[in-house]
Amino acid sequence: MRTVIMAGGKGTRIASIASDIPKPMIKICGKPILEHQIECLKRNGLTDITLVIGHLGHFIREYFEDGSRFGVKISYYEETEPLGTAGALYKIEGLIDSGDDFLLLCGDTIFDLDFSRLTAFHREHDADATLVAHPNGHPYDSSLLVTEILPPAKEGDFPQDTKRVIRWMNKEDERLWYKNRVNAGIEMINPRLLLAAKEHLSKEKIDLDRDILKPAVAGLFGSGRVFAYDTPEYIKDMGTPDRYYATEADIKSGLVSQRNLSHRQKAVFLDRDGTINKFVGFLTKLDGMELLPGAAEAIKKINDSGYLAIVVTNQPGIARGDIDFPELQEIHNKLETLLGKEGAYLDAIYYCPHHTDRGFEGERIAYKCSCDCRKPKAGMLLKAAEDFNIDLAQSYMIGDSQRDFEAGKNAGCRESILLDDGKTLLDAVSEILS
Repeated sequence: MRTVIMAGGKGTRIASIASDIPKPMIKICGKPILEHQIECLKRNGLTDITLVIGHLGHFIREYFEDGSRFGVKISYYEETEPLGTAGALYKIEGLIDSGDDFLLLCGDTIFDLDFSRLTAFHREHDADATLVAHPNGHPYDSSLLVTEILPPAKEGDFPQDTKRVIRWMNKEDERLWYKNRVNAGIEMINPRLLLAAKEHLSKEKIDLDRDILKPAVAGLFGSGRVFAYDTPEYIKDMGTPDRYYATEADIKSGLVSQRNLSHRQKAVFLDRDGTINKFVGFLTKLDGMELLPGAAEAIKKINDSGYLAIVVTNQPGIARGDIDFPELQEIHNKLETLLGKEGAYLDAIYYCPHHTDRGFEGERIAYKCSCDCRKPKAGMLLKAAEDFNIDLAQSYMIGDSQRDFEAGKNAGCRESILLDDGKTLLDAVSEILS
């Protein structure tokens, strides 16, 4: 598969680090950002690379040449005038004519991904475009992707997240409560989308997001097969000095490579009610979602440590008929929004809608059953371990009830920590990380 890297750009926001070379050539831990990218691509077997260069592009040519020194094959497309983030794609020889999927990257991003997972997802969904998405600590100033949630096909089923993008929220768009699903700026694209878009474009300078992807999501052209690929792997752009220095520290600590899903992950599993947010009985109303003091700080510590932060929560209100699935999703959206405003994020949320007791007015009988996911059973933790390649023996469970404690033990976690006698989530996380 061919990889195209947009390696132009003046890097005005990061000029204090280096202003006399292209942004992708800024060194971090002794190597240009672009070299870190190429090394990751090579590890994934992606060795056919085209670099789109412009401003001070000769520095890139002179350093990488034909790529043979780095074990890859590099070709170049040089913009004589700025063509936006997509204009060059129509001019690169053989890119569209081949009909083959290609990977598109920005040259100012540090990442370490298992691209085989992304490729499999893209092909399984026969996507026009697959957009890599991840949670981050500043979703309020990031572009967010909203995906299609289908209601349960029949009573007893879960809603299905098809992963098809149905809304694209730019950072200036009005938003209230939202899932922390940030567009990471890494795309896998089929040329048929570019061909469909071309009929609607009358200019050469083209913005990929605003002129192609966002209109495709809105159904203005193409088949509407634009999907979000969710991953907790490390992705961070080097747009500002603060992010540059934070990423440098993460590379040195090994956090960047550790988060690649080809490696076994470690997780801190978290109960929700009474652990992260205030316990109000069965939480069925949006205004009842309120973070406990120190909860966001605790989760941010998990984020910074390299552990995944994953919620596993019993939600019997679904079975009891006290709340429906869309209302539960909105509560979780508010939870993610509140955490994001304090720089913290969750890598995933798993919930169990089941309950065994009957006799409630308006109850949903199909969810009144003995299941494998309701804590103290380990089903939610085992599913997360399967999804994210988690080593449960190196992971922890934190909760405020004996059910949480037992669920961690039943999953084979290294330790279960019970929040009793005044212990807070921040206390427990600090204990783990020490």
